[in-house]
Amino acid sequence: MEKTWEENQLISIREHAYLYLKKLILEGEYQAGDRLVERELAAKLNISRTPIREALFRLESQGFVKTVPRKGVVISNISEEEVLEVFTILSSLEVLAVKLAAQRLDEETKKELDRKIQELMMLDEQDEEHFNFEHIQMNRLINKASKSPKLYEILSGLIDFIHMAANMGYETPGRRKDSLKEHIEIMKALRDQDIEIAEYLMRIHIENSKKAYIAYMKRMKKKHNSNL
Repeated sequence: MEKTWEENQLISIREHAYLYLKKLILEGEYQAGDRLVERELAAKLNISRTPIREALFRLESQGFVKTVPRKGVVISNISEEEVLEVFTILSSLEVLAVKLAAQRLDEETKKELDRKIQELMMLDEQDEEHFNFEHIQMNRLINKASKSPKLYEILSGLIDFIHMAANMGYETPGRRKDSLKEHIEIMKALRDQDIEIAEYLMRIHIENSKKAYIAYMKRMKKKHNSNL
C-alpha cells in the first residue's frame, strides 16, 4: 500500500523514511541479500529519492544494509554469532544499568515505574505491536534511570538488535507471556531498590531471551534443511 506523508508532520520526512525502512528490516519484511532500490522505495513511499538516500546511508552506518559493487544497496546478513555477541554484552551492561538505576532512584522515576508496571500488568501479550513497543520502552526507562549518559548511549545503539532478536525469540511458544512477567518483576525489584534481586532478574531475563533466540534459529535451520 502506498504511503503518503505530509511535509508538516512532527517527524521529518527523512526520519519517517529511516524509521519505516528500519522497521521493515527488523520485522523480516526484507531478507539478507534483498536489494533496496532508491527509485522503487521513493515511489512506494510517495516521497523524493533524497530522504530515501539519507535513510539508506544511516542504515548502512549501523550495519543493517551494505553497498555491493554492481548490485547496489542490499540487506546485510546479520549473523547468529553477532546477535549472540550482543546478548553477551547485554548480560553485563543491562545488569549494570539496572544496578545504577536502583541506586540512583528518585521519586519521579519511582512514580514512572509504578505507572509502567500497571500498564504492563494490563497488557495483552497477544497484542504484538503494543507488546514490542512496551518492551523497548521498558529498556529505555531502565537505561535512562541509570543516570549514566554514556551507558544510555551505548545501550540505545543496541536496542535495534535487541528488538530483532526478541521478535525472533517470541516465536518460541510461551516466550512472549514469560517475557512480560519477567519485565514486570524486574521493574518491581527496581522500584523497591532491591539491587541484588533486580540484577539477578535482569540476568535471567537476558539468558531466557538468548535461549529463545537460539531455539528459533535451530527451528529455522531444521526447516531449511528439510526443504533441501
